[in-house]
Amino acid sequence: MGKYRLLALDLDGTTLNDRSEISEANVEWIRRASEAGVTVCVSTGRGFESALPFVEQLGLDSPMITVNGGEIWSRPHALHRRRTLDAEKVLQLHKLAEAHPDVWFWAYSTQGIYNKEQWVDDTLAREWLKFGFYTEDLAVLGAILGEIREWDGLELSNSSPYNIEVNPKGVTKAAAIEEVCRMLGYKMSEAVAVGDSLNDLAAIRAVGLGVAMGNAQEEVKAAADVVTGSNLEDGVAQVIRDYVLRA
Repeated sequence: MGKYRLLALDLDGTTLNDRSEISEANVEWIRRASEAGVTVCVSTGRGFESALPFVEQLGLDSPMITVNGGEIWSRPHALHRRRTLDAEKVLQLHKLAEAHPDVWFWAYSTQGIYNKEQWVDDTLAREWLKFGFYTEDLAVLGAILGEIREWDGLELSNSSPYNIEVNPKGVTKAAAIEEVCRMLGYKMSEAVAVGDSLNDLAAIRAVGLGVAMGNAQEEVKAAADVVTGSNLEDGVAQVIRDYVLRA
């Protein structure tokens, strides 16, 4: 076994190309990492149901991190821990989103995904995991971000320069990776985290090797130990080949 024992991989913009596909090279090198004894852990802002097909495609039976760390799975379908977003906060977030008619919004609950086109009547009765805003109008996005930064109890990040992702305070991929390491008996220094957006930033700073994709946001690149190729250049395969299996 080499220096690194855990490989935490973001999906969108990282393991997936722009058509939401995993390239043959990424599949091959992820398989090689698994066969070498490295625990490959999908670490994504997606919910479980959305992430599962990629985990199954890769043949992984390892821990999963979903909704930015709001859920930690010891293996697919085996929930280890869940942190929910206060329903009163979701009510406030929904009200704020509706005050900006051109902004798209969505939210993950334990019952499913809801969005601007299909919301629920009983917001307070649901168990919520994450809320998101999307607009390419950066002035509007900045105004929304400025307002919710003043609220207590929220963790703010993004998965694209055009969105805001809201989790309960303290819910991050970094905290989730730390819990996965605790579960498996690994040290954080033995973990590698690969990502492209602000929801990957804390993890990239916290692990032994933090890797930013070539297509990552500049703040993520600045925090990383290594910048790899883009998600269209098999950047994940490059990391496994050049660092994880060579270390």
